[in-house]
Amino acid sequence: MSKHFSPALIGGILAVRAEADPAAMVVALNNDWQTFKAAQAEKDKELKAKFDDVVTTEKLGKIEASIGTLTAAIDDANTRLAGLSLNGGGDGDNLTEAEREYTAAFADWFRTGEGERSLKSKARDGGIKAAYSVGSDPDGGYTAPIEWDRTITDQRIEVSPMRRFASVQSVSGQGFKKLYNLHGTDAAWVGETAARPQTEGSTLAEYEFAFGEIYAMPAATERVLEDSEIDIAAWLAGEVNIEFARQEGLAFINGDGVNKPKGVLRYDATTEAALPSAQRHPLGPIKEVITGAAAALTPDGLIDLIYDLPEDRSVGAALYANRKTHATIRKMKDGDGNYLWQPPFQASQPAAVLGTPIHELSGLPDVAANAIPVIYGNMAEGYRIFDRVGMSVLRDPYTNKPYVLFYTRKRVGGGLWNPEWLRYHRVAAATTGSGD
Repeated sequence: MSKHFSPALIGGILAVRAEADPAAMVVALNNDWQTFKAAQAEKDKELKAKFDDVVTTEKLGKIEASIGTLTAAIDDANTRLAGLSLNGGGDGDNLTEAEREYTAAFADWFRTGEGERSLKSKARDGGIKAAYSVGSDPDGGYTAPIEWDRTITDQRIEVSPMRRFASVQSVSGQGFKKLYNLHGTDAAWVGETAARPQTEGSTLAEYEFAFGEIYAMPAATERVLEDSEIDIAAWLAGEVNIEFARQEGLAFINGDGVNKPKGVLRYDATTEAALPSAQRHPLGPIKEVITGAAAALTPDGLIDLIYDLPEDRSVGAALYANRKTHATIRKMKDGDGNYLWQPPFQASQPAAVLGTPIHELSGLPDVAANAIPVIYGNMAEGYRIFDRVGMSVLRDPYTNKPYVLFYTRKRVGGGLWNPEWLRYHRVAAATTGSGD
C-alpha cells in the first residue's frame, strides 16, 4: 500500500539550513538519513515484488535532495567557521589607522576618479598592502584595500571548492619552481681497512608550476557612482567574485596549464607521458585504482582505493566527488546490507564512507566509463594553489561612456605538489590475464 510523504520534513530541513547552525543541521541530517533508509527498504521490497510505487520513488528523491543540501550546508558552515578563525572575522576591527585612511581614499577614488596622487602616496609611504602585494601596479592600477581584498578571497574560498581543501601559498616572483629530491644515494658495507670508493648521491629535479592571470571588468554608470549610497566595496567584491570563482573552479580541477593553473585531473599517466620529459612531474603521475566495473562504482573498488595509499600517506585523507556521485555512493551497501555512507554525528565533521571523510567537490566528472569521478587522499599535501598578486583595480571612465569600467585582475597558479598523497578512482572493469 502506498505511503504518502508529508512535505513538512523538507520544509523543516530548509528552515534548519537557513539558520546555518551546524549542530542543528547535523541532527536534521541524521533524522533525514533514518527516513531515507526506511524509504529505501520499502522501495527494495517493492522491486522484489515487481511493483514500483511512484509515490515511494518521489519520496526517495526528495529525501536524497535534502540530504545532499544538508551535507553541503554543513560543509559550508564548517568552512565559514574555519575562515573566521583564520581571518578574525573580516570585519575590519584589526585594521591599522593607515589602512583605514587608505580604504576611505580608495572608496573616494572609486566613485570620482580623483585623488590618484594621494592614493599612490598612501600606498607607497604608508606601507599599505593587500593580502599578497604591496603598493600600486605600474600599469596605473591600485592595490585594493586589505579588507576588500580579504573579502574577495574569503568569498572565493567559499565558492571555489579547491580553495577549501588544497594548500594556498603566496608568492612574490614571476612564478614558482620547486626542487624535488629523487633520492638515489647509495651505501655499502665495508671492512675495517677496506677501501671506501665514492657512492652515488641523490638526484634533484626542478618543476615549474603553471600560472595565469584572471580578470573581471564590471561597469557602473557615472551617475550611480556619484549619487548612490551603495557599499562600493561590497558591490565590486560581489561582481568580481562571480567571475573569479567560476574561472578558478574550472582551472583547479581540469585546467590545461596554458595561461592558467594545471588542474588536479591533468596528472594521469597517459597525459603525463604525452608531455616532453622536462614538463612531466618529477615524482610521476597520480596512481589509479579502478572501480572493477566498466561503468559503475563498486563497494570493493572503494575499499581498494582507500587501502591503496600507504599508511604514512593516508593521514588527513578524504574522498572527493561531485554531488551526483555522492548520491550514487549514498545508496551503496556492503555484502551484509549495511550502507557505506554515514552522516556526521557532530558539528565540524563531514559525512563518511567506510569510516573515511567524504567532501563535495564540484567540477569532478559524473560516474561514466573511463571517467575519474572520485579522488582520494590528502588534497592539502597533494595540490597547491599560488596567489601571486593581490587584487589590482584600474578605473576606466573613457572606453564605454557613460559607464565606468573597473578592470580588476589577479595572478594565480596551481598544480600537483606531491602525487604520493593522492589516488584517482577510474571507472573501469578489472582486466584478466590470458592464462598463457
